[in-house]
Amino acid sequence: MNAPKQKAPCGTWPSPISATVVAQGSVPLSQLACDGADVFWLAGRASEGGRTTLVRRHGAALTELTPAPFNARSRVHEYGGGSYVVADGVAWFTNFADNRVYVKRGADAPVALTRPGTRRFADFAYDARHERLLAVCEDHGGSGYPVNTLVSIARDGSVHTLAEGSDFYSSPRISADGRWVAWLTWELPRMPWEGTELWLAEVQDDGALGSPRRIAGSANESVCQPEWSPQGVLHFVSDRSGWWNLYRLIDDEVQPLCTREAEFAGPHWVFGASMYGFLASGEIICTYIEGGVSRLARLPFPGTLAPVATPYEEIRELRVCGEGVVLLGGAPTIALEVAHIDLDTGARSVLARSIEDLPGEEWLSVPESITFPTAGGASAHAFYYPPRSGDTEPLDKPPLIVIGHGGPTGMASSTLKLATQFWTSRGFAVLDVNYRGSTGFGRAYRDALKGQWGVVDVEDCVAGARYLAQQGRVDPDRLIIRGSSAGGYTVLSALAFHDVFKAGAVYYGVSDLAGLDADSHKFESRYNEYLIAPQPRAQELYRERSPIHHTARISSPTIFFQGLDDKVVPPQQSETMVAALRANSVPVAYLTLEGEGHGFRKADSIVATLEAELDFYLRIFGLASGPPPYRIDNLE
Repeated sequence: MNAPKQKAPCGTWPSPISATVVAQGSVPLSQLACDGADVFWLAGRASEGGRTTLVRRHGAALTELTPAPFNARSRVHEYGGGSYVVADGVAWFTNFADNRVYVKRGADAPVALTRPGTRRFADFAYDARHERLLAVCEDHGGSGYPVNTLVSIARDGSVHTLAEGSDFYSSPRISADGRWVAWLTWELPRMPWEGTELWLAEVQDDGALGSPRRIAGSANESVCQPEWSPQGVLHFVSDRSGWWNLYRLIDDEVQPLCTREAEFAGPHWVFGASMYGFLASGEIICTYIEGGVSRLARLPFPGTLAPVATPYEEIRELRVCGEGVVLLGGAPTIALEVAHIDLDTGARSVLARSIEDLPGEEWLSVPESITFPTAGGASAHAFYYPPRSGDTEPLDKPPLIVIGHGGPTGMASSTLKLATQFWTSRGFAVLDVNYRGSTGFGRAYRDALKGQWGVVDVEDCVAGARYLAQQGRVDPDRLIIRGSSAGGYTVLSALAFHDVFKAGAVYYGVSDLAGLDADSHKFESRYNEYLIAPQPRAQELYRERSPIHHTARISSPTIFFQGLDDKVVPPQQSETMVAALRANSVPVAYLTLEGEGHGFRKADSIVATLEAELDFYLRIFGLASGPPPYRIDNLE
């Protein structure tokens, strides 16, 4: 017989999912590639300072190609991505510490290809015809913002400009015969999910590009993921229909392949995204998001979308390998993993798991997808996680933690995350909100945030919390909101402009919109024109919506976490808020982390922040005693 469960106040339950388990138990996985029968991906090493390493799977053998101190991360746009490419058994990657490109051949140690300097590289493609790489280059050698170009990197490491003049470049893709190159550009003030342009040029015998011509895209059409089929047909994704759908170019005519209220792409925050690929026949294997859930499918042409059964509800990327597909997927009871699916038999084999040892299912909260009413008669979406424990039952209604995702152009998924289960296994309920402005629900939903950041995202987080409280599922007197980056701005705005949440946690959050403009890197330097308004109208709205100007309205205890090396949201954004709340006698805590940037990668940082955040909530709600292991000001 199972032992009877004990009863305890929600939030205090014992749990096997400690902060250490969260930090050490999850290996970040990203950027898949295939070369013949070999499969490659990037894996994070939290115990090694958060560095990223390139891994190869050959048969059953797993080999790390970039041992310490190499860190296979790009710094282009600060967010990086697209940090390596493989072809014919050779791997090229960019190293985070020096931004140089290295080449790895066979069992030899990686050798530097490019020279030291001010250039950064990303989004590589191998040009076999000219035995060179194509890449996006970002040169930080001048004054002001860096200069972005499309370049080639020769065998001797020399760098040659292929296209210049646009503010941003991405996705150089070479046709199988090496005769054509397609790429994307966009201009300030746009972000790539607002509008990009797809270009095509013929490759000359000397490697230079002929006169480029625009194929698709505009200031109001977001084109992404150009790819060539084995038959030499250019494909891409466009949101011209209001949804990111698949298209192809035939005889200078753009043809839709699958018109559907679904998203076959995501926002271009990092380079190297891949949500579709081709079998040798030219048939497309793709993943798409519908109703916030990912599906895998085959798409012959002509033909209709045919689903491929998988256990996954999130498929972040995929690569077609022979007659199978390798994907990065997850589900409510499956942590993110690299898996191979045989398209003939449906057999699935897991190549790597982000979490090797999961807690028993009795400890795992499975989310419920909910849609709830919000301001202005609109609806918003979220995943609700009820408390779940293997040995404890509630004595009371649970406190609720509302999470506003980052971006803000981003999306919350239902994939199993120990960082969420850390809370639910202790008796907290969690609401992960896909507020208006999130991706995965079409362009109209995404553009609902246009000019409304700090308004509709906050309204939706508030409405979601009230919705659950009104249903009697959570304690209305213990509502918490937490978020990072743009989600941190949502937290501070909710605390300043609404009287709903009793506590907040801000991870490297935005507090001063004008300061963000002044300090921001090039990629996001004009993002606020979309999110708030163009100048000069923005100045008035900045003051209205920046929490730093409304600190007198914040009375709820708040804890802040900040990486001191953050170039996206500099420490000053947190420091000014903390100083103001201290002066206003609001309970406040501030933890800084050396060597951390925008997003915490080190195991020690993850442990320290989670443990402090939990302790902070327990103290606020009178569930902890004794002196805190960190500084809290104004807490009686």
